[in-house]
Amino acid sequence: MMHDSSKSDPAIVASKSANNPEPSGAEPMEPRAGAKGNTSNPPTRRTQCRESVSMGLDRVRKAAKARKKEQFTALLHHVSVEALKEAYRSLKRQAAPGVDGTTWQAYEQNLDANLNDLHARVFRGTYRALPSRRVYLGKPDGSQRPLGIAALEDKILQRAVGEVLNAIYEEDFLGFSYGFRPGRGQHDALDALCVAITQTKVNWIVDADIAKFFDSISHDWLVRFLKQRIGDPRVLRLIRKWLKAGVMEDGVVNPTEVGSPQGAVISPILANIYLHYTFDLWANRWRHRNAQGNVVIVRYADDTVVGFEYEADAKRFLSELHERMGKFALSLHPGKTRLIEFGRQAANNRKGRGLGKPETFCFLGFVHICARSRRGAFQLKRKSRRDRMRAKLREIKEALRKRMHDPIPEQGRWLAQVVRGYFNYHAVPTNVRSVSTFRYHVTNLWRRALKRRSQRDGTTWEQIDKLARAFLPPPRILHPWPNARFAVTHPRWEPSARIGLARICAGGV
Repeated sequence: MMHDSSKSDPAIVASKSANNPEPSGAEPMEPRAGAKGNTSNPPTRRTQCRESVSMGLDRVRKAAKARKKEQFTALLHHVSVEALKEAYRSLKRQAAPGVDGTTWQAYEQNLDANLNDLHARVFRGTYRALPSRRVYLGKPDGSQRPLGIAALEDKILQRAVGEVLNAIYEEDFLGFSYGFRPGRGQHDALDALCVAITQTKVNWIVDADIAKFFDSISHDWLVRFLKQRIGDPRVLRLIRKWLKAGVMEDGVVNPTEVGSPQGAVISPILANIYLHYTFDLWANRWRHRNAQGNVVIVRYADDTVVGFEYEADAKRFLSELHERMGKFALSLHPGKTRLIEFGRQAANNRKGRGLGKPETFCFLGFVHICARSRRGAFQLKRKSRRDRMRAKLREIKEALRKRMHDPIPEQGRWLAQVVRGYFNYHAVPTNVRSVSTFRYHVTNLWRRALKRRSQRDGTTWEQIDKLARAFLPPPRILHPWPNARFAVTHPRWEPSARIGLARICAGGV
């Protein structure tokens, strides 16, 4: 059942799609090939119960798409025992346990009984969320990122509820949102940004980062946002339980009045919902109503890049963005939020004013640089961040110390997996030098590890180079050029794609 919510708070109601957007704008709700394909065509159904789960959520998707401003008042029945089993199967087998110490393998010993008991407790209202276990993950800059590891049953239930929320909100989310969404990834965001900068009038970049986003989410605002589409009080009650469950650190449970634990299964979809109402709808409306020139937007989680044709638009947007974030208990990171001159004309404009090369900015692990191709045309160059590479090499060095006395073939096979994984993400066009450098340093670390095995070890560079050729993949580009893959993901025949001089829509461009 659904209920009309069109008379809600104007600050959190989606604006109507623009009837006649400017040529430089994007379709506010353009078809998104990746996400649309994922939602319309569920993953391969391996079992009969999975088929029933997918069919149920497919009906939710169709209803959400047909009626954009109505509430779903009955959703919990989609969290069936079959849905819980699918959620359990999708979890990582070797993930660290939560405060209850229950592992994936231990839960499987009596899986059907455990899931039936969990399902019964949820529908009786006796389910209780356990606090997350606090751990810290080192960051390249030396700081630590706090993570919350939920108990296994909380993960299972959060995954099942998250699938229901995804079925609804994937029909609402805008095209320039890429983070934590089915059928979309980091390279989709990178492609959209590259095509936007190289094929549209972008001269200024606002590189925005929200400070401690997951720790700053207002529970009150989040529930208000959820109520725009979710009218089932049982689902809202579950989400409140997870938000208020607290965090256990050193045996002490600390209550959580704000924020959503980073690392929790439900946090990504809740974060996207929060940013959809606080940023996406506002930014999309701003560029159609307030901007004098072209505006492009690409957001991945709390990292956002906004390109502008005119500096005045960029300055006004950044000023109003600070105010907008403040209304919803958020703030922009002062050291990571910048306005820079960047684009195909940036180098010439700065040279005419007697300034140096255009500044660079980082997005999703790559430094973006204004460069020139061999023919002298503007080219957006992307190379791996040095601090991230150094952090990865330190991890490999520590791991090699522990594997120092393993047989050389075992070391080689393990290093091959590590290097291949790094290449799978970083081997993009214009970045061959960085991936070559990474492979060189890995080879050198391997040589040094072998020499430490014995004071008489005489491993030479010729020998280690032979081993590297035998085990490590060669440095080569694995990803296509962004415009080529972008054209496949968002083909010309899509009514709203309009790739070319008219407009580039996917990614909000």
